[in-house]
Amino acid sequence: MGDRLKQAVGNVVSGEAFWDREKDMELLIERIDEGANILLVAQRRIGKTSVLAELHERLGDRYICLFVDLQAARSGPEAIADLSTVIHRHRSLWEKTREVFANILETVTDRIEKVDAGEIGVTLRAGLTGGNWRGKGDQIFKILANCEKPVVLMFDELPIMVNYMLKDENFKITPERRKQTDEFLSWLRKNTIEHQGKVRTIVSGSIGLEPILRQARLSATVNHLEPFELKAWDEDTAKGCIRELAKGYDMTLEEGVPEEMVKMLVCCIPHHVQMFFSHIYGACKRRGDMSCSVEQVAEVFEKEMLGVRGHAELTHYEERLEMVLGKEMFTMALDMLTETAVEGCLTQEAIKGFQKEYASNALDAAEALKGILWVLEHDGYLEKSAAGHKFVSGLLQRWWKTRHGGNFVSVLQRGK
Repeated sequence: MGDRLKQAVGNVVSGEAFWDREKDMELLIERIDEGANILLVAQRRIGKTSVLAELHERLGDRYICLFVDLQAARSGPEAIADLSTVIHRHRSLWEKTREVFANILETVTDRIEKVDAGEIGVTLRAGLTGGNWRGKGDQIFKILANCEKPVVLMFDELPIMVNYMLKDENFKITPERRKQTDEFLSWLRKNTIEHQGKVRTIVSGSIGLEPILRQARLSATVNHLEPFELKAWDEDTAKGCIRELAKGYDMTLEEGVPEEMVKMLVCCIPHHVQMFFSHIYGACKRRGDMSCSVEQVAEVFEKEMLGVRGHAELTHYEERLEMVLGKEMFTMALDMLTETAVEGCLTQEAIKGFQKEYASNALDAAEALKGILWVLEHDGYLEKSAAGHKFVSGLLQRWWKTRHGGNFVSVLQRGK
């Protein structure tokens, strides 16, 4: 781990800053070596992108690793342009690939050696139109399949791209958008299967891909991908990270501090562990005392983690949920999550209450509730318990209650 583990709140990490995950990395590399195509599955802020970065570092001597961020892509042509921009950074690979785009790159042919990846990307996005992107994409896959080393093709934020492809500005799926999305995912599936063993594909993102495709009945387009679940840290791993961070920043943690931090978080999502430590470190620096007690942990949790800075970070959970569910179903989900946060559990009686309350809407309330619960479970907001559904994360529950629970009335008490 090196002499000092550094804070990495919000940053992609690899190498010495990459904490633990050794068993996950061993299993993942084993599956890659066996030729698997993988869908990384995890709740938000687990560190999927950091896992991809670490894979890139560990596999670089045996594989050509191409990391493609599709967050800004909105179509098949744009995805091909983004892939080609990444290939451009690998000069020997680009030499084999640029002929695919000879007609598009005519405008920069006279200075092609001096053009940077950004300009290449803009040029390709403008030139890849209509149906020509599929044929050019096929050619790229064939070139990758014939490289001197096998290729690991990492598509990060493919779910964000797919969500935007499928839905209009009101997050509603339209027939035309569904058709275009089906065409792109079917094309990707075809090439992934055709070049199995030569090109390994890994898909990841900050929202779940399956819930989005399930809404559009397009789940079959990714049935060639093998799910690989990344779980939150266990308590010992989280406490070890906290102690190592404290050591690196010359902090003294009094007895019970790491345990109290873990207890408050409930679920040790790596980003939340790092965020909690960052707030504690900042509080110590401000008061000029680099020691921390259990009482101070509670104070930082209340004032910082649940305060304005924590608010800015955790609001992302709401935004991503609305993106997946759409405005109408998001209203129901917001109500259900607030019920769970305030009451501590979403019981079957409460679910029936929501079904009755929303039955007057044009939405099929029973089906909508089933779909919402499936998404909330899949993306790590809620989990089933003997009593009903509960928040997975203690931090998210407390934050949700603070943000939305002020004047909330339980669905079972409304109208009484």
